Amino acid sequence: MGGDAFDFVIIGAGAAGEGAAFLARERGASVAIVDRELFGGSCAFWACMPSKTLLHAAGVHALGGDYPWPRASDRRDWMIERVGIPFPDDGGHVGRLQSAGAEVVRGTARLEGPGRVIVAGDGPERTLAATHVIVAVGSQPTVPRVDGLESALAWTNRQGTSARELPRSLAILGAGPTGVELAQVYARYGVPVAIAHPHDRLNDRDHPRNSDAVADALRRDGVDVRTGVRAVRIEAGAGRAGAHRIAFDDGSWADGHEILVAVGRTVPLDGLGMETVGVTVEHGRVRLDDQLRIAENVFVAGDVAGPEMHTHVSHYQGELAVRVALGDDVRADYRAIPRAVYTDPEVAGVGLRLDQARDAGIDAFEVTADLATTAKGYVAEATGHVTIIVDRAAQTLVGAFMAGPAASEAIHEAVLAVKARTPLPVLADTIHAFPTVARVFGSCLVDAYRHQGRAH
Repeated sequence: MGGDAFDFVIIGAGAAGEGAAFLARERGASVAIVDRELFGGSCAFWACMPSKTLLHAAGVHALGGDYPWPRASDRRDWMIERVGIPFPDDGGHVGRLQSAGAEVVRGTARLEGPGRVIVAGDGPERTLAATHVIVAVGSQPTVPRVDGLESALAWTNRQGTSARELPRSLAILGAGPTGVELAQVYARYGVPVAIAHPHDRLNDRDHPRNSDAVADALRRDGVDVRTGVRAVRIEAGAGRAGAHRIAFDDGSWADGHEILVAVGRTVPLDGLGMETVGVTVEHGRVRLDDQLRIAENVFVAGDVAGPEMHTHVSHYQGELAVRVALGDDVRADYRAIPRAVYTDPEVAGVGLRLDQARDAGIDAFEVTADLATTAKGYVAEATGHVTIIVDRAAQTLVGAFMAGPAASEAIHEAVLAVKARTPLPVLADTIHAFPTVARVFGSCLVDAYRHQGRAH
């Protein structure tokens, strides 16, 4: 194709869009990739990269290392290409896409019928013809409806990961991964932090032992942890020393000179023209098949596709959509999605909790080890756990959860075991290096095989 006609037009240049663009070019397809803001997406500039950079700095600082906040802020600015300027520079992402042969288009895109994408930017609208369209628009922070929140000028993850000055105090609404990670960052730099979550435990979709590990860690760092409470009203500037005051539904309250909202994310589908290709948006979502297709030659990837919002899932889906469009017989497989939260200690998981496995009709059992009483716990002075969930009949692993040093790395043997349905005897007969969290995982597998998991 030539001119303004492409094999692929990709709407959104985050992890999913970039993954799709690079693979499409590698396979010889022509590509136009459109974004209305930063090429590289939230992960590179407002989420994963800056938050993990700040967590690293805060960890060094908490142990007495030479990592004061100005240095941490400068390092974060370098990471997000914002040194000495107010807004990040995405030139590196743009340059890599262009070097790969993709056409980079800045502007707001919308579908206008099959194979037709209109891009509105600073100049005249541009019409792009596409054999295939991939919608990879990412997501935006969800701002809850709380009386008075707007007047408090609440932070989202953008301000939370990019602040150059420490707030006098911080109140966080929502204790998923974003909330708990940023709570630890600011608490370790001496900021009074309160975090409130409407569920009975932090990061409530995770295993309860992981939730407990994170809650214990935050409390050790001085965070005021509130669970089972929901904000009902905010009085801007009405708290101590001019802080904002948050009233909760149980009658309690918390103050914060800044309020960080971290209650979830919303996919921005309004104005995309989905109806012009016969797609109905219901409750902010679209229906897709197991090949990410929502209409003929129209695919979704990344946060808009679900089932979970992770950079690694987005990249996987971006590449998968291209493979399907180019004729590969592949389908999405979400049985083994790794999940990690990078607090200290790290927590990670894959697959099903015991209750989820049993709800799915699996005769499952759980084996757990207290990390503190293992060799790894002794040498690293570490707390945490390793827990596995085993399908008794199939003799395979269906889930694993860990809290401890490098849990985000150790989890990947479990990811492969769930993905490949590796037999429990093979897992139990695998040698693991001593003393590691992986070794504790291996011990759980041996215990499961020898004492509880043998097929009858």
